[in-house]
Amino acid sequence: MSRLLPVFVIVLVDLLGLTIIVPLLPLYAASFGANPFMVGLLGATYPIMQTIGAPILGRLSDQFGRKPVLIVSQIGTFIGFVLMGLANALPLLFVARVIDGLSGANIATAQAVITDNTTEEHRTQGLALIGAAFGIGFTIGPAVAFAALSLSGNNYQAPAFLAAACSLLSLLLTIFWLKESLPAELRGRVKRQHALSPQGLISALRHPLVGFLLALMFAQQFIFGGMEQLLSLFTLNRLGFDARANALLFVFIGLITVAMLGGVIRVWSRRYGDRWIILVGLATLTVGMLMTALTPRVPPPWYSRAALLAELQRSATAPLNVALPPDGGNGWLGVIWIFAAMIPASIGGSVLAPTINSAITKRIEATEVGGMLGVSAALVSAANALAPLVGGALYQTFGEAAPFLIGGFVLIGLFALATREISMPAVPSTP
Repeated sequence: MSRLLPVFVIVLVDLLGLTIIVPLLPLYAASFGANPFMVGLLGATYPIMQTIGAPILGRLSDQFGRKPVLIVSQIGTFIGFVLMGLANALPLLFVARVIDGLSGANIATAQAVITDNTTEEHRTQGLALIGAAFGIGFTIGPAVAFAALSLSGNNYQAPAFLAAACSLLSLLLTIFWLKESLPAELRGRVKRQHALSPQGLISALRHPLVGFLLALMFAQQFIFGGMEQLLSLFTLNRLGFDARANALLFVFIGLITVAMLGGVIRVWSRRYGDRWIILVGLATLTVGMLMTALTPRVPPPWYSRAALLAELQRSATAPLNVALPPDGGNGWLGVIWIFAAMIPASIGGSVLAPTINSAITKRIEATEVGGMLGVSAALVSAANALAPLVGGALYQTFGEAAPFLIGGFVLIGLFALATREISMPAVPSTP
């Protein structure tokens, strides 16, 4: 496994760049006058562009090798973060996300490097390193963003440039540490695989044993992904959270996610089985969404509307299009409520996707696993692209609570369907 250490470190450093700007992006866009729908559109830009760019770069990695494609993609990510730091208007933020998304083959190509360097026996363990890097990145990245904002006096450009520095470090590690994993004699021999067709997706969704699970994968990612994309905007609007407060909230979410994926889900899986975890995941995510929607408009004790306006409009070129809470009535209720809401939301959001995929693999033939998981991944990508668009439109039209309230009620319906549609394929083993 020592051959995989460079891949793990490179992916982790690269993800730190991404996660540093996650809590910041909606506020950065709002500072340039973006309304909730435009914030949602900005959030959708990256996954849409990644869906276009990643398959192309993946095929190029089969043709020319993994290392050159990783280098090219990381150069694109670096340029995207630099542009974000230099942005003085909303269009430049969109350009930055387009460039970063189109070059976003880092993870897929890193997975190919792991596949090249592992046997079938150790491949699952190797690929799990990517999940570990995600968990660590989504915990440390927002904490780094908080530190950068604190040291820079809430200058939104500082985390963007820090993300660029992480991307540059990842690029240098790739150039000087990573060894090419695809031998020259094997390049260009891999048969081209066609992208998933609409007919293939429909056929998978009609599968008698896993069609509902695939639909559930899309639905839960659509709801939870939309929550993640709009959460910073919601807390800005409802509670007056600045970038640092939102960074701390995302650190809290990351810690819960790491705890769940790092050990709790393994114990639950052995003791209770996939069906139980899916139902618990839907129930807890429902509670989290509804609690978020009902967050009381009580700004924290340190809140000052004038100070927050000054922070948001430091480099603004357009009027603020997001309402802020008025001064007065400050207290701890709103802070405690939103952090409490993130406990069930994070539990549900973290356990559902891996457990649904696990349930899918247990209900199909071994020869179908790769294809079905490919369909599942495609549905997750589609959900990530659509969620901020629909959520932003709901936010813009019906108010800041609408995406979370509607998502919660949809989850209630999904829970009812899941109790009927999901059967236990086998009795789970007990410890």
